[in-house]
Amino acid sequence: MKEYKTFMEGKVLEKRRNVVNHRTTEYQYGSAVRKILYTTNAVESVNSSFRKVTKKGAFPNENALFKLLYLRITELYRKWNGRPLNNWALVRNQLDRDEKIQERIRKYENSSF
Repeated sequence: MKEYKTFMEGKVLEKRRNVVNHRTTEYQYGSAVRKILYTTNAVESVNSSFRKVTKKGAFPNENALFKLLYLRITELYRKWNGRPLNNWALVRNQLDRDEKIQERIRKYENSSF
């Protein structure tokens, strides 16, 4: 029993260290970046939108569902495309301090889509 208790205490401490490391990583960025991370949850928004359009009824086949979801994605793209981000220059400069993110930014700046 004592071994199990020691094992569990070790697991709890390990989990706590992981959480602290994650939080520390978040706070290495400035407030502008953290605001973007906390207020922009695009995945949740897309899922909510999908639930709204699929709630209305049954579909005759799988293809009909795919077509409906595709149409919703194109509507969302039109709605979100070109939407400005507040303080983007400040966010960009704060992200540019991180070497890993800097590499990704350079990669997509220099590529043609």
